Amino acid sequence: MNTKKLINTALNGLDTIGYRLDQYGVTDRLNRHNLAAFIMLEQKHLEGEWDSFQARYDRRRSQVDGLLTAIETRTAPLIRPLVSRVNQFRGVASS
Repeated sequence: MNTKKLINTALNGLDTIGYRLDQYGVTDRLNRHNLAAFIMLEQKHLEGEWDSFQARYDRRRSQVDGLLTAIETRTAPLIRPLVSRVNQFRGVASS
């Protein structure tokens, strides 16, 4: 059975269920059009959630990068004399 025939069979079954429920007065909102609209809505919702996650991730990564840069710039003047002193004791020429 090919995919198109299977999908059509499923959609026809959905329409039949929606028609029967409508006859009993249960609902008139179960049909292929509402199902397609619901799926598209959920797809857009998931895309929005993914974009939100990406934005939060990028923001945190930027904060960490900024923190590391600040630490490097503040500690470099403190560490440089220590490294040169250690290199003197080891006999390595300082640059």
